[in-house]
Amino acid sequence: MNAVNVSRSTPRNASRTTSRVAVAAGVAASAVLLLAGPAAAHVSVQPEGEAAKGGYATLNFKVPNERDQASTVKLEVNFPAAHPLSSVTPQAVPGWKIDITKGKLDKPLEVHGRKITEAVTKVTWTADGSEIAPGYFQQFPVSVGQLPEDADQLVFKAIQTYDNKEVVRWIEEPKGDEEPDSPAPVLKLSAATDDHHGGGAADKSDDHKTDDDKADEHKADDKAASAEGDKKETHAASSSSSDTTARTLGIIGIVVGIAGVTFGVLAGRRRTA
Repeated sequence: MNAVNVSRSTPRNASRTTSRVAVAAGVAASAVLLLAGPAAAHVSVQPEGEAAKGGYATLNFKVPNERDQASTVKLEVNFPAAHPLSSVTPQAVPGWKIDITKGKLDKPLEVHGRKITEAVTKVTWTADGSEIAPGYFQQFPVSVGQLPEDADQLVFKAIQTYDNKEVVRWIEEPKGDEEPDSPAPVLKLSAATDDHHGGGAADKSDDHKTDDDKADEHKADDKAASAEGDKKETHAASSSSSDTTARTLGIIGIVVGIAGVTFGVLAGRRRTA
């Protein structure tokens, strides 16, 4: 009887042990997902094309909504004080109000021969008829320049606010290969190009052009238009000359033909006589 009882209890103990292992594994997996969640989806920044040192670029700040029961209604992006940017122009986003905060520079910047004494320190987007709902993300484009030549990256500390008053601060700067729990958006800068316009902005936008740049462009356009006009006039004169020559040759051919017919008729009459 005892042997029978032991043999019957063994499968039950094995089943209980298996259940405990499964539960422990499930709890461990859930913990890993919870810890990885904040780092997997956070506010980030990416350039359109490349962000070259000393050039201009268009940056997209990507904001995912991480909450299941709340929507994102506000984003604040702080610009690096150590490397101020002389030009910051956000693109209008439907359903969002934009506020630009500027501050005085301790050391003025010299851009295109002009001294810049203040720069943008923060751009704030506030929902105005729109929001980022759970399961969605929104991009906020900004045109910036000139990017610094003495830095390999720029860190933009961001603050995300939900409609339930929760505030998430993406302000931790990465150190080494390990990503922090609340990493700040980091823009990697590529090597400087010859034109200093950057890969994402091959041509200067009107916001970045000086009066001299625009004057030079107008002069170039005028020269191109003048050259095109000269080509058209030359072509027209050549066509007119060709037409005149063709008409003259045609008339001469007709006259020669008439003379030949007349000569033939007269010669025939003489033979008959």
